[in-house]
Amino acid sequence: MRGSATAPTSSARRRTVRTAGALASAGLLVPLLGAAPSSGVPHPAPTSGLQSAFAAAATEYRVPQSVLLGVSYLQSRWDAHGGAASVTGGYGPMHLTDARTALASAPHHGEGKEDPRGDTSRPAAPPATEVPEESEIPARLRTLPRAAELSGRSAEELRTDPAANVEGGAALLAAAQRGLGKPFSGDPADWYGAIARFSGADDRATAATYANDVFAVIRDGERRTTDAGQRVTLAPVPGLKPDAAQVERMGLRRAPAGETECPKSVSCEWIPAPYEEFKDPQGNPDYGNHDLADRPKSQSIDSIVIHDTEGRWEGVLKLVQDPTYVSWHYTLRSTDGHIAQHVKAKDVAWHAGNWYVNSKSVGLEHEGFLTAPDTWYTEAMYRTSARLVKYLAKKYDIPLDRQHILGHDNVQGTLTSTIPGMHTDPGPYWDWQHYFTLLGKPFHRTAGSGGGLVTVAPQYAKNRPQYTGCVKPGETCAPHGSAAVRVHTEPRDDAPLIKDIGKRPGGQDSTIDVNDTGARLSTGQQYAVADREGDWTAVWYLGQKAWFKNPAEQPTAVDAKGLVVTPKEGTSEVPVYGRAYPEKEAYPAGVPVQAVSPLPYKILAGQRYAVGDKVPGEYFYSPTFETAPHKVVRGKDMYYVIQYGHRVGYVRAADVQVAQSGK
Repeated sequence: MRGSATAPTSSARRRTVRTAGALASAGLLVPLLGAAPSSGVPHPAPTSGLQSAFAAAATEYRVPQSVLLGVSYLQSRWDAHGGAASVTGGYGPMHLTDARTALASAPHHGEGKEDPRGDTSRPAAPPATEVPEESEIPARLRTLPRAAELSGRSAEELRTDPAANVEGGAALLAAAQRGLGKPFSGDPADWYGAIARFSGADDRATAATYANDVFAVIRDGERRTTDAGQRVTLAPVPGLKPDAAQVERMGLRRAPAGETECPKSVSCEWIPAPYEEFKDPQGNPDYGNHDLADRPKSQSIDSIVIHDTEGRWEGVLKLVQDPTYVSWHYTLRSTDGHIAQHVKAKDVAWHAGNWYVNSKSVGLEHEGFLTAPDTWYTEAMYRTSARLVKYLAKKYDIPLDRQHILGHDNVQGTLTSTIPGMHTDPGPYWDWQHYFTLLGKPFHRTAGSGGGLVTVAPQYAKNRPQYTGCVKPGETCAPHGSAAVRVHTEPRDDAPLIKDIGKRPGGQDSTIDVNDTGARLSTGQQYAVADREGDWTAVWYLGQKAWFKNPAEQPTAVDAKGLVVTPKEGTSEVPVYGRAYPEKEAYPAGVPVQAVSPLPYKILAGQRYAVGDKVPGEYFYSPTFETAPHKVVRGKDMYYVIQYGHRVGYVRAADVQVAQSGK
């Protein structure tokens, strides 16, 4: 065992790892690892090669195994993602970051080209973005090279070998403990400061929040089967009381809170988006990058939209501070879950590509680089995002379900012409089941449902539909867990995929491209059942009967109950809209009437669609920098928000009848 910074030779290290792994597998390392003897908490014998790797690395670097497991769980939930980079250039179970390498292979294609403001009265043009120089990449995104230096492992090993990656993480934790002048200890409570430093946070609140989350994992314990099929266990350590004052002595800055709207349980700073007037390239008056409003007094906030940034933290913050660009309310940092708020919740940010949705939602951007099957999000970011969403949902009375917590890829185009350009983030690799479990609302079968509705709920790790286009167009992606389920025209695997005539007006087939949402159900979404046959279930989707595989031994959906809409009796078809705008009689003088334009979609007689909300027709007129002319126009026409395809849609209440689905 060693506590110095000098790395052993490769052969010595491999002998240590093999020996420790063998002892760990035999259950003989328990006295050397984890909590101090006074805690009385035993550590179970490892049950997998990865568990043995944690035991071996903990022994070699004199880091309590519970600390190593707790940090890794918060970073990656112990997944290795096949050696692929995370959204912030992190690799392996310890999420060791090497952003320069990740950026070199990061694809940036396939996303929509929507106008984020989504209002034809004054569209917003996107700027050109730049890839940062290596010197601009912060230290928190370059931990893998440091781990290589400390452990003697090559960068390639740390990126591709999970055991080596764990060893590199242990080396970083040990170095952090030494850097704080702390003695090496078997008591996890003595490692609070080292864990906070491992986060890479540059402010006290974020570092403390990260360390608190790790200690919450250690106290509660965790067990999970990883994406590689290995069972890993962290036994609970109850009564753990770390020395939280260590963070105060680390010399980190205090993040400026300003007037942030965040729960106390997260680290949040105010980095405001500018509300400024300027001249456009033609010399005409213009302004950006959001609209002042008075929500929820003037209009309700009824949804939260989850985005990923397709860019790194520093670059994204520059974009949101550009008065000529667009905006969103919050950005969440991947490495540690730190939050920056840019726009007050009362104001309207330009983020969703649909002005009606923008006017009534809050937008959360999650830091990310890659659109690939191994793009993933840290547990730290999932947890802080869930806390923020719970806080906003409680404050604005937003239901915690997939009809109100939307992905950007669930937001409908406002007009037929805008549908093909709508964005596809956060994509099929955002783990909605895990996210809603953190929200306290996991998706499960509804008692007494009767099967009239289903909630999409595949097992993320086991659900691995094939995708293409992750790195190159048409090229098959590496297998990976997914929150999405594909739908076919018939109950068989080789049947054609459902077509989306809005996305492809020419009637071309849907594809399995990673950014093609045309024939895709997403976890948590609810659909009305149209038929069942053997292992297959059909739902009403984009005006068609859509089949997906739903075997009893590994179901991809569970029975639910709720309200559905269907065309009124005697009506053969009902139009679907991309926004719920008022009837023309509702507009006062001075406010141009907005067309209530149907999309190319319809609900046919006999079809049923799950209802999310009943809302009045509403339009926020806001085309000028000065707020005096701004008005909220609200009509008498009512609309139902429905789950129409992968995206939501709107139907006039006067066109449909509502029924209870299920018992």
